[in-house]
Amino acid sequence: MNIFKQIENDFNAFLAHTFTLDASTLARTTLAINSDEQKAEFGDLNSNAAMILAKTLKQSPASLAEIIVGQFTHPHVEQLRLHMPGFINFFLKPAAFQELAKELFTQKEAFFKIYPAPTKNINIEFVSANPTGPLHLGHGRGAIIGDVLARVLNFAGQKATKEFYINNAGAQMQKLANSLKIRVQKALGSDVQLPEDAYHGEYLVELAQELIAQEGPQVVDRDATFFANYGEEKLLTAIKETLASYGVTFDVWFPETKLHTSGEIVKALDRLNANGYLYEKDDATWFKATAFGDDKDRVLIKDDGEYTYASADVAYMLDKVDRGFNNLIMILGHDHHSYLMRLQCIRQALGIDAPLDIILYQLVKMKQSGQQVRMSKRAGNIVTLKDVTETVGTDVARFFFLNRKADAQLEFDLDLALATTEENPVYYVQYAYVRTKSILQKAQETIGYTGATASDAQYIGDAEHLLLKKIVSLQSILETICTTHQTHLLTYYILELAHIFHSYYGKNRVVDENNSEQSKGRLLLIQILRDTFATVLDLLGISAPERM
Repeated sequence: MNIFKQIENDFNAFLAHTFTLDASTLARTTLAINSDEQKAEFGDLNSNAAMILAKTLKQSPASLAEIIVGQFTHPHVEQLRLHMPGFINFFLKPAAFQELAKELFTQKEAFFKIYPAPTKNINIEFVSANPTGPLHLGHGRGAIIGDVLARVLNFAGQKATKEFYINNAGAQMQKLANSLKIRVQKALGSDVQLPEDAYHGEYLVELAQELIAQEGPQVVDRDATFFANYGEEKLLTAIKETLASYGVTFDVWFPETKLHTSGEIVKALDRLNANGYLYEKDDATWFKATAFGDDKDRVLIKDDGEYTYASADVAYMLDKVDRGFNNLIMILGHDHHSYLMRLQCIRQALGIDAPLDIILYQLVKMKQSGQQVRMSKRAGNIVTLKDVTETVGTDVARFFFLNRKADAQLEFDLDLALATTEENPVYYVQYAYVRTKSILQKAQETIGYTGATASDAQYIGDAEHLLLKKIVSLQSILETICTTHQTHLLTYYILELAHIFHSYYGKNRVVDENNSEQSKGRLLLIQILRDTFATVLDLLGISAPERM
């Protein structure tokens, strides 16, 4: 347990004892690290405890803060100050930062782990695109949110499985078969037109030509099942290749057809029926979704006996739980907003205790020279994820897609993405990492530096305090991501860390032949910083270059 955590635990124990607080009341208070250079006068840590407890204890925030400032002591805290109307600022002793530096150096990435690790078996379903065409711009956003969330959860000690649900059953596959066959017919000279609701992307033209070259002109006589299967196989392979080049892999590829052929849909609907949530009306089978707050009941089996998409959703959710997952996460585009209530209703009706968290992400737009652009003629009217990664690179694509809160629209600035200056955030953070390595290399060449030791922490000075606080705050950022799933916080964090480092380096001489002790402390910090950058870049799935 690091020093900040020790202070937090002791402070909470003090509050609970002094004011007779229960756990739920105490949980509303915070003790936060102050890593804002502009707010140095507000201490190293600050608490809102007096502000939060004022209403409960029927006292003014100022009077409560005075009690706390007057009575709380800690070996690592030099002093507490009241800042009106009732905030409490903690100023730490220099030895506390030296101890922190020693902990960071010796523990490395283990310092940021969450102990004890929550015992969760988490299923994260994301992307889950129909295998009827290439992944588009929006899929890139859902893919990076899911991938980074899984990386963080697994880093924190949880077990997160990444799953892609292959929507390969139903009308869209029939539409794919028809569209591909018509493209084959047109390629062979037939005067046939694509229906308005067909897939019009140019990618099917290429697929049709490939199919003719492989099977010969007689392929045009094959049935719809052949064209559906061929199209699915080729397009799913392309999806996997695109995701792999984007740095995203999946643990499970789950085909929707499995739910139909294995009898899992029948099993799931039988369970709903046994629980009393199905009824017959107009020759169709309905789910009593309104019993759980939905605005209307949902058809699960149509009057012609065909299953709806919702019936597969019921079976799929039950299948996940039967596989041992006790926490379900789904990442969906904003156009699936209506799914939120429907899926929660299904979960409750099935009697599933496992929580279901649904993350909705907003639209992605791309601009160049201030204008919205389309990058791919081959894919009809969509911008493909493959084009994006090939144009700007995987690192830039991943960072740009993640660098905004999921529920806010994202504007992908192509000019900025292609820039190799500090204005490009990816260049900025990678350059910070490379700079730490070049400083250590320079120290080796100029003063024969052979690396830090834990004892060098005794030479940590005031100039290093801000960076140490920012480094330590990564642990709370990761904890927040584990609970709120707001993965964009990680890009915000590394940008802020890079900014503080660049500022520090501009003000302080790290390698000083005339001050070996100061140099030892600062080079220790640089090694800690290098390792922290490497950890965060790895969590983001972004490369840590040797040089730039």
